Amino acid sequence: MPNKPVLFNVALTLLVWLAWYCYSTPHTETIIKENWPITLTMVFGSFIAGATSEGGGAVAFPVFTKLLHIAPQDAKLFSLAIQSVGMTAATLAIIVMRVVVAWRLILWVSLGGAVGVVCSSLLLAPLVEPALLRMLFTAMISSFALTLAIVSWQARQYHAQMPVFGKREQGLMLLAGIIGGGMTGLVGTGIDIICFSVMVLLFRLSAKVSTPTSVVIMAVNSLVGFVLYLMVLGGFTARVENYWLAAVPVVVVGAPFGAYCCTKMGNKAITVLLITLIMLEVASSLLLIPLTGTIIRVSLTVFTAFLFVYYWMSRSSHYRPVTMEK
Repeated sequence: MPNKPVLFNVALTLLVWLAWYCYSTPHTETIIKENWPITLTMVFGSFIAGATSEGGGAVAFPVFTKLLHIAPQDAKLFSLAIQSVGMTAATLAIIVMRVVVAWRLILWVSLGGAVGVVCSSLLLAPLVEPALLRMLFTAMISSFALTLAIVSWQARQYHAQMPVFGKREQGLMLLAGIIGGGMTGLVGTGIDIICFSVMVLLFRLSAKVSTPTSVVIMAVNSLVGFVLYLMVLGGFTARVENYWLAAVPVVVVGAPFGAYCCTKMGNKAITVLLITLIMLEVASSLLLIPLTGTIIRVSLTVFTAFLFVYYWMSRSSHYRPVTMEK
């Protein structure tokens, strides 16, 4: 890593650590001791957040709700809060390292994402039962993993940048942002993986560009969602705040480090890592979530719907490049 990004990230880390210590004093040691599983979870979660199109909430939400038996509402709010720190730090690292991202795409997705996360948080989240929330997330990402596994077997061509970005593309990414923001409003993450799927499967944008782009998108959407809960909906209780404080020191390091590692990974490596993580998520859901008839029916419907859309995008030739990316 060049000297300038290293110095920037060290300075940012020290600044966040200082603010965190001043804020958590005199309970700093107690918070860490009582919530060490949270800290450990986010050591891995923050790295995944920076290195892939899965936000830290994609690790935190299933681990919290399935293994640590934390209420889904608390897990969702924690995900939004901690991603507001970790993925924002990763975004700043991406900017300083001058990693290529699709900024115009980020703008339109973020506009749609703001609408989606607000509407979902206000209207949908109170109506969906906790177990169904966990399975909806699993159904959505497992359909993407299956599609990604299928297309990875083929020799596909990718663009190094968006081939065109007119009104059609603006509309598509605005819609993807609304749907992804809606998923984020339910489980604390999702807009990144949905928009990543559109970029890779439909627009055939290289994963090396799509991944950091999705990191920036998730950072923006997390900030919108967290501010919404903090200022309007409430829920950032002392318990959730302690979870958050236990994780802040590690995510400010892990997410930027993940973003750096992503710049050194090829498209195949990113794809394999994503599919592996998603398969672990699916296995844990099937083992740990009690599956009622309603949960099975709704989950299969969501899985089929997303699978159909993903498969259609992967078969579209509209954005197929002429030459293979090297």
